Amino acid sequence: MLTPEDALALYHAGPEAVVGALCGLSLEVDQLGQRVKELEGQLATNSRNSSKPPSSDGPKKPKPRSLRPRGERKPGGQKGHPGRTLKMAEHPDHTVVHRVDRCERCRASLADQEPERVEKRQVFDLPPPAPIESTEHQAEVKACPTCGHVNKAAFPEGLRAPAQYGPRIKAMAVYLRQYQLLPSERTCELLRDLFSCELSEGTLANITESAHDLLDEPVAQIAQQLKAAPVVSFDETGSSVLGQRWWLHVASTPQLTYYQVHPRRGSQAMDDIGILPDFTGRAVHDSWAPYFRYDCDHSLCNAHHLRELTFVHEQHGQSWAKAMIDCLLAIKQAVDHARSTTDHLPQEQIRQFEARYQQALDQGYAQNPLPPPPGKPKRGRPKKTKPRNLLERLDRHRAQALAFMYDFNVPFDNNQGERDARMAKVQQKISGTFRSEAGAGAFYRIRSYISTVRKHALNVIEAILGVFVRKAFVPPAPD
Repeated sequence: MLTPEDALALYHAGPEAVVGALCGLSLEVDQLGQRVKELEGQLATNSRNSSKPPSSDGPKKPKPRSLRPRGERKPGGQKGHPGRTLKMAEHPDHTVVHRVDRCERCRASLADQEPERVEKRQVFDLPPPAPIESTEHQAEVKACPTCGHVNKAAFPEGLRAPAQYGPRIKAMAVYLRQYQLLPSERTCELLRDLFSCELSEGTLANITESAHDLLDEPVAQIAQQLKAAPVVSFDETGSSVLGQRWWLHVASTPQLTYYQVHPRRGSQAMDDIGILPDFTGRAVHDSWAPYFRYDCDHSLCNAHHLRELTFVHEQHGQSWAKAMIDCLLAIKQAVDHARSTTDHLPQEQIRQFEARYQQALDQGYAQNPLPPPPGKPKRGRPKKTKPRNLLERLDRHRAQALAFMYDFNVPFDNNQGERDARMAKVQQKISGTFRSEAGAGAFYRIRSYISTVRKHALNVIEAILGVFVRKAFVPPAPD
């Protein structure tokens, strides 16, 4: 800070000293102003204008503001929509007849009189909880009277211990623990309350480990099908294992899901997982650099772009960002409209959208010139602003950002991968950290199977039952 004495000494030093000091102060003020803008930008980021998750918004959540244009229809059920309501069963399981034995008015007996009509009302409810059933298997042992050889009947496959739980109770335990995400203690408590099944947490862990082992080959086939898929969404998110930050990696399509947890986030993890190194289709992802190491086609998530452009427009007041938002949404609307009748946009319309995209970039470069070179050369690349970095990314990867316009099989965003990754955050909120690497691996392998089953609209409990009877569901390979 300049004191009065320093200012007086500077004045007596002459005009050149004053000019030099003022230029230095001006540069310092500019630097401080830029730093203030950066800090204000950090405070202004939220889940609506950045890649931050909604859980980081805290109590002051941003007001929802959809970028989609308003439709012509009002919210809610539309006119003519049949709706869904509870319907009466044609053949109820039980029938209770409420008889009229006497006249309410004169008390005459009506017990032998046939009713003129019957009014019906039905109640749908669960049957009372039933305890688990025990089935004893008896294997006969007979000695041959001719040769003396002792013959013993074979028990069914998998029946080894004198007493053990059957596949249905195992399927229910895995369903509650791995799909409904109940903690171990509450899973055992629910099984005890509903089925009088005194299952211990140790036995529950053994059942989970057994499901993990039995799913080795089915989940490996899911990974193989993902390698051959034409378009796959990739994403990664944090996962807590042994109290440390690990990473859950997701590869998914509308029919397939594959999860694997790894202590690393980048290329080493992707190489170890083994899908991306052999993948030859189109990878849909955010613009994180390690994805571009792989020799496949790429498509960038435009939902990420829209959030970042919203931040640039609202916090930096730059009109090019709004122009780019409108351009991307207009292309999406055109693609959605054309998809019902064709598999491509007309070339003239594509050229018009490309020109509009370029106009938004040109406008952005005019509003974000490169900073002047510093007086003293510095090592490394010159620091750029957030809007400039976003602008250059959209320019450098325009083919990947607009891939959904050229190929209707490519989605506009990476919502598929992000939806499939969201389950990990729910698990983390409920149960916190995984206490072992094996436990994390078992959870995510089983979830790979369950998520794939759900995408094929199958009953999850029956599908888990199929695992324990060696008839696990495997998605049919595409033609």
